Amino acid sequence: MKTSRRQFLATSTLAGAGVSAGVTRLAPVVAVAASPTIVSAAASAQPALLGGTPVHTGGWQKWPVWKPEWEETMLKVCRSGKWYRPSGPYVTDFEAAYAKLIGARRCLATASGTTALIVSLHVLDVDAGDEVIVSPFTFVASYNAILAHKALPVFADTDPATLTMDPKSIASRLTDRTRAIMPVHIYGLPCDMDAINAIARPRGLKVVEDACQAWLAEYKGRKCGTLGDLGCFSFQESKHIPSGEGGAITGDSEDLIDRCNSFHNCGRSVGNFKGNGCFTRGANYRMTQFQGALLIQQIDKLVKETAHRRGNADYLNAELAKIPGITPPRLPADSRGVYHLYPFRYDPSRFHGLSRDGFVRALNAEGIAGHAVYKEQYFEGLLDETIASRGYKRLFSAQRLKAYRDSFHELKGNRETCANTVGLSQTTLLGDRTATGHIVEAVARIQAHSAAIAAKLKA
Repeated sequence: MKTSRRQFLATSTLAGAGVSAGVTRLAPVVAVAASPTIVSAAASAQPALLGGTPVHTGGWQKWPVWKPEWEETMLKVCRSGKWYRPSGPYVTDFEAAYAKLIGARRCLATASGTTALIVSLHVLDVDAGDEVIVSPFTFVASYNAILAHKALPVFADTDPATLTMDPKSIASRLTDRTRAIMPVHIYGLPCDMDAINAIARPRGLKVVEDACQAWLAEYKGRKCGTLGDLGCFSFQESKHIPSGEGGAITGDSEDLIDRCNSFHNCGRSVGNFKGNGCFTRGANYRMTQFQGALLIQQIDKLVKETAHRRGNADYLNAELAKIPGITPPRLPADSRGVYHLYPFRYDPSRFHGLSRDGFVRALNAEGIAGHAVYKEQYFEGLLDETIASRGYKRLFSAQRLKAYRDSFHELKGNRETCANTVGLSQTTLLGDRTATGHIVEAVARIQAHSAAIAAKLKA
């Protein structure tokens, strides 16, 4: 049965037995020397899928987390009757705090990460018949934000080593219709922004960072979301700083953020952007006071938990790399990820031909929440429906649409990435070091017994 990323995140985090819904318990991540006994112990232990005892039986933290101390502020908003963005202070207070947190001059809160992308593309003049180069290894919202403007999402290939947009593949995708590039910091892994900007700037192309999974991710001393013309974030329920739904746009241009503010607020004049003196084109993509009040109370929590996830991810990067057939992602130099999911590449040939799906099944049996996550979505009908539509046939020639569809077969790096990547739920990185060690032990146990597991699953 196919499972969506959000279904995976929901079901994998519900296993957090023993963790109070109202309390975040983070055991300190302390430095632990690499244990050479993990692999040897795994070799002698029977995998759960073959009848052994699961490595990890304690579950994982429930998500999202509610803190009782937030209740007073939330009740204050309820009782005030000032729930709409212009009626109260919490949305603007959050915008100021979030801009400061990531080092941007301005921040505009929106209804969702998707609407943040839609607003940004509009303000950067992406219009019907344009083309936007985007990563194919992403949640479908990245595609849909481009399609909302009747523009064409043109896919640069994915670098399997980084899981992000391969800058070397961008040049072959440029046409006279290209208006912007949308790099996606998937899983909170920074893209190679210097290389992407070096292609965009001389050509006058705009850069919209899809940082919807990259709160506090860093690239060469700067936060993701401050490296292009505009950056976009999501605060959907599965995210590291959640408000059910919600998003933000960040940038250093007062003019661009004022224009974003106008468009997201039904086209009202804002700041230095006066539009036509009254209303201009716009939509209602505003954040509510409830969301702002919930988000501003989570900033310190986000900072603390990001440090905890990074400590555990650093441990996993070092230890999993010692297991044949497992390769953690490569980050750009002087960069730090935030791991919305913790990903690694899986090589079936080093596991006696055990398929990636079989590996995931064995991993789940050990109590570790893993999943395949993204597939080659461009083959799943959405874009076939798009290019067959009346509007797109008017906007693009039949030759261009055919060449566009044929180009999906050229995405060999993305095909490899989709076929061989495994993601672990972000809540697995909130455990203590013992729980994190269980992940390494489970993978090592499966590797040691992969021939028997493969044989059992084929039987």
